[in-house]
Amino acid sequence: MNGDDQAFLEIIKAVKIDLYKTALAYLHNEGEAIEAIQEVTFRAYRGLKDLREPAFFKTWIIRIMINYCNDTLKKQDQLIMNEDLLLTEGKIDDYHQFEIEDAMQSLDDRSREIITMKYFHDLKIKEIAEALHCPEGTVKTWLYKALKTLKEKLVEKGGISNV
Repeated sequence: MNGDDQAFLEIIKAVKIDLYKTALAYLHNEGEAIEAIQEVTFRAYRGLKDLREPAFFKTWIIRIMINYCNDTLKKQDQLIMNEDLLLTEGKIDDYHQFEIEDAMQSLDDRSREIITMKYFHDLKIKEIAEALHCPEGTVKTWLYKALKTLKEKLVEKGGISNV
């Protein structure tokens, strides 16, 4: 935050895998994911002065990545791919994976985003609340509803009954 370019590069190196996974999960294209990392790194560097709390850098930059990916997908009019695809590194070898992917895609953006932040980036409720600029109780409510909706969609498809 004090203009130390080397420190910024070190922080980016520490979060680059998370940025790549997020971009790949949303864009489902390796080239676009790499381009997204470059653009988000530039945006983060340019907007570093807007980061209020350095401890939340990872949350802040992942939020930038999610916003960038959502904007890109809106421009391309594509469906947002979910994070479960990442866990298999592009190799879906289980039918349940398809069901989860389909159910995640059918969630609204906020629900998908909260589940992504909580379960794929291991962010705490407090960190998610900070990133979304809302109270922790609100995040808990949204997460509860998102998980309930996800479970209903999975049960509705008849595939996974003990989620």
